[in-house]
Amino acid sequence: MCLSAFLAATILPFSSEIVLVTLLSTGANEAYLLVAASVGNVLGALVNYVLGWRYGETFVLSWLGIKPRTFLRAQQMFKQWGKWSLLLCWVPIIGDPLTLMGGVLRTQFWFFLSVVACTKTLRYGVIVYYFY
Repeated sequence: MCLSAFLAATILPFSSEIVLVTLLSTGANEAYLLVAASVGNVLGALVNYVLGWRYGETFVLSWLGIKPRTFLRAQQMFKQWGKWSLLLCWVPIIGDPLTLMGGVLRTQFWFFLSVVACTKTLRYGVIVYYFY
């Protein structure tokens, strides 16, 4: 679960929700799955943050292969709403570029970590609640 959540939080096209729901349906421990999914997803977002911080926009676009349109949309949202746009980091498709933008635009680390951890854990908590 942790690995699938980690991969889902990076730019790789992966869905951890399917894995979570499948494991829940097998009777796996909900609390364990919630923690594993949250930790993995937050760690994946931290990878995005560090890549953005360290290598900036050009490297992220060329090396990670993020479409310029997707990155531009994230950048515009980030500039419009500021660091509070990170509240949407849990949303599929736009969340990963937002965490990259957090690094590129040098969002304060502790703010980034607390917002990302809370929102991603809340998302998995909702999934566990509704599918349990």
